[in-house]
Amino acid sequence: MTLPTLRNFTEAVDYLYSFINWEVERHVRYSPEAMTLDRPRRVLTAFGNPQDRYPVVHITGTKGKGSVGAMCASAFQASGLRTGLYSSPHLQDFRERFRIDNALISPEDFTALVNDLRPVIEAEPDITWFEITTALAFLYFAQQQVDVAVIEVGLGGRLDATNVVTPVVSVITSLSYDHMHLLGDSLASITTEKAGIIKPGVPVVSAPQPLEALEVLERIAAERHAPLTLIGRDWLFTPEASTLSGERFLAGPVGAPLQPYVTALSGEHQALNATVALAALEHVRAAGVPVTPQGTRDGFRQVDWPGRLEVLPHDPPLVLDAAHNGASAQRLSAALDELFPGRRVVLVFGASSDKDVPGMFDALLPQVSHLIAAQAVHPRALSPDEIAAAAEQQGFSGSIHRIPDVREALEQASVLAAPDGVICTTGSLFIVGEVRTIYGLPPGHVRRAAQDDVAPLRADFRD
Repeated sequence: MTLPTLRNFTEAVDYLYSFINWEVERHVRYSPEAMTLDRPRRVLTAFGNPQDRYPVVHITGTKGKGSVGAMCASAFQASGLRTGLYSSPHLQDFRERFRIDNALISPEDFTALVNDLRPVIEAEPDITWFEITTALAFLYFAQQQVDVAVIEVGLGGRLDATNVVTPVVSVITSLSYDHMHLLGDSLASITTEKAGIIKPGVPVVSAPQPLEALEVLERIAAERHAPLTLIGRDWLFTPEASTLSGERFLAGPVGAPLQPYVTALSGEHQALNATVALAALEHVRAAGVPVTPQGTRDGFRQVDWPGRLEVLPHDPPLVLDAAHNGASAQRLSAALDELFPGRRVVLVFGASSDKDVPGMFDALLPQVSHLIAAQAVHPRALSPDEIAAAAEQQGFSGSIHRIPDVREALEQASVLAAPDGVICTTGSLFIVGEVRTIYGLPPGHVRRAAQDDVAPLRADFRD
């Protein structure tokens, strides 16, 4: 049977969304029967295994994997390498998931690739949306002849569709509790799933981990004869200064003088993420990929990764951060204290029903004067009443405003924060993406006032 051709980007995206999508539906099972690598392997085999045509950096973790991936990709690009970056989820535009040299895939290329894949994926019963998008990314990067690709895990690691790659280095960022209904309710079980990306003989770089997680990582790495580089033991770093334009820090391998670096990503935690990236890049260089020291420095300075402690040129200041668990919220809280000491925080908060809202509120509410409970456009989004109830259960004594519409929530936040407060929007990638769209920010790219020479942003709150 000849399949009708998908005519444009909208039809191609709608077609993909007709498949099982675990980003929208809550997972029922996370097991080899439901989440199998056999399907993506068969699809990729039909196209000559495009994922094997370029060196890959494979990244998993709970916190920081997107930032580490973005810094690695930026360093490759600044070194003159044609660079693919596959990440998830997106903030505003589906095309953000597929980038080459930080340019989003074109609607035309995306549509053509989906049409190419259709005959094969139609023959795969129960194939999932993420398995298809992963195959699309691998095929796109091969067709575009990238020199290197950075591939971010979607969920877990062991059974994730991206785990069909044999990378030049595996990277595990900071681990904490998230997706516990799928990955397990202990750090040991979560780490076992994440460490599933470790391949025999392939170097692995890890952020510092809690002891329970580290013991699992060390055991699995040893079993697979994968040399383990641990930040805090084999590589050291020292944060120096956090500013609205980025983070200054020192870093280097043990036994060598620490070198100064700057990353455009703000927050002390980005010094850790950047050091993870530096250690990973050393392994990539050792594998023969010509990433240069100067390219690394330039790439870190130029890294473009929106929604991660992104401070908009807005009056009063507006901070967007994609923190969506307790540990990430703690990092956000520390960054707010450092970047905006003593200023009142108006929190615009929205989260999915499967997230640790009490853990996030433990970290954030002590510095919040007003909480605005909003609701992102997402099937699993908590209602404002549910968010407000969670805050009340935490003993929050500030004012609570239930405003489902994000645009209206921002309007109220601007009133409450003026003249000397700060607005912080967090809780999920979805609500951060909505705010960026409301303010007319370009999908996939940070708008830096110092570079763009623009007046402070003001949203058009009219319908």
